[in-house]
Amino acid sequence: MVDEHRQWLEAMEAKSRAKQQQFMDGIAAKLKRPRLASKPEQPFRGAPDYWRGFEWSEEERIERFSHNFTSVGGHVARVSDMNEAKAFIAGKAEEMGAKYIVRQQEAELEALGLEEALPDAVMSVWNSDPEEHWKARAAEADFGIVMADHAVAYTGSVTVLSSKDKGRSVSLLPTVLMIVLPSDRIKTRLGEVLIELDRAGRANLPAGVHFISGPSRSSDIENDLTIGVHGPGIVYAIIVG
Repeated sequence: MVDEHRQWLEAMEAKSRAKQQQFMDGIAAKLKRPRLASKPEQPFRGAPDYWRGFEWSEEERIERFSHNFTSVGGHVARVSDMNEAKAFIAGKAEEMGAKYIVRQQEAELEALGLEEALPDAVMSVWNSDPEEHWKARAAEADFGIVMADHAVAYTGSVTVLSSKDKGRSVSLLPTVLMIVLPSDRIKTRLGEVLIELDRAGRANLPAGVHFISGPSRSSDIENDLTIGVHGPGIVYAIIVG
């Protein structure tokens, strides 16, 4: 019985391989070229040399990033320093009636003094209280405020790394996301950001690497676009400098 079963499996496999051969030969015949029996050689690995050396000036990086970020529904504000960034965030919070705000636990955001600028809002600092349910706080927040670690002009993307003090929920769950982006962190190419992560080594990789290109966008099978289903519906990149 075992031998018969093995023979049956071998016969089925041979039949399947014959059909596969016939199918692939048919494709090669329609393309009017011989069928490849081995994978082709790839002479290049990674980005070509001309792309590795491609770089825009700082002002052009800012302009290209702003254009690409706004083209997918994001908003860009350019300010001269962190004081203007604080004023912009406070103004938008008052304009939109934000009552609950959550921010990352970072020295640069601490120095903004948003608590004093928004005395009527409840400001929560991520992971500052071990007894708090931080995902719930982020989910109920009107505003989430994060610092950008990097940005990519060519794709209009902001890179936000996560850690115990920089929870990913701060950028994923609030209704409105405010990203403070120092202008010198805007790179030309995505590879410039990836190579920095690679140089850090596997042991030093962050808990998460998030590339944010505007607000949450979702489409169903009929291409009906909806904003804000799986993340913030309004996203501001505040370029400082």
